[in-house]
Amino acid sequence: MTEPLVLQVRAKAGVDQVREALTDPKALNLWLGEHSTVDLPGTYEFWGRYIPEGDAPHQRVLAYDGTALKLAWLLGGEETTTEITLLPEGDDATVIKVEQSHFDFADAISGANIRGVLQTFWALALANLVDHLEGRELTTRPDFTSPVFEGEALIDAPIAQVYSSLIESEKASAWFGYPIGIEPWVGGRYAMGGFDSGAAALVVDMVEGSKMSIDWGPAGISTWELAESDGKTRLTFVMSGFDTDNPPYGAWLGWLSGAAALRRYNELSDWNIYAA
Repeated sequence: MTEPLVLQVRAKAGVDQVREALTDPKALNLWLGEHSTVDLPGTYEFWGRYIPEGDAPHQRVLAYDGTALKLAWLLGGEETTTEITLLPEGDDATVIKVEQSHFDFADAISGANIRGVLQTFWALALANLVDHLEGRELTTRPDFTSPVFEGEALIDAPIAQVYSSLIESEKASAWFGYPIGIEPWVGGRYAMGGFDSGAAALVVDMVEGSKMSIDWGPAGISTWELAESDGKTRLTFVMSGFDTDNPPYGAWLGWLSGAAALRRYNELSDWNIYAA
């Protein structure tokens, strides 16, 4: 039995505003699913191409009291539980906590079960919820019906600053929230978990100041590229070269949630990983 996955973020919004974003179907369709139906305490459903196994709604309400929502969610052949709790911090800040059962990191690595995407799925969803509440641009959401992995983000920071945060190990580890060892040259290592982790991807393309491609083996090749855009930085990123019959949605969600964190890291003077 695995331990529940726990993620939390802080939004600069009061608890009533956060509750509305969680329970208004129009808001839910912006930051979470493509479709939703909400009639609490009886119904809370989300589905569509942005949701794993989102061909139809697979959630049912177990409990709701205005500050905590507990759902059963049938995913990957098992009924998981998802609990979303709102913890007010004064009048203008709220901590949003998600506890998710049935997540196994081995599934995230192997792709053997769709539940392996749950950590990165909720990381991106919470980041987009916070950005929605704070009036910021949302990050690209995954399309679980497509094997085409392409996204972009506009970052309100100079290109040199964004570039250094992508190729320097200490900075990349800070915004990603996990140790990353980077040797920024062709043939260099890109090691999730740091250089002592024993496993590393390979940098296969590098353009100083603007581009890097990383070969992850069976998971394919990820490429990011930067371009200047009226004093801001346009980041584009793609994944390719994987088995399109079994797309690595968990890894793709990792890149998407990472892009949301990268934006906040470069744009916010009071940035911290806990904020989103």
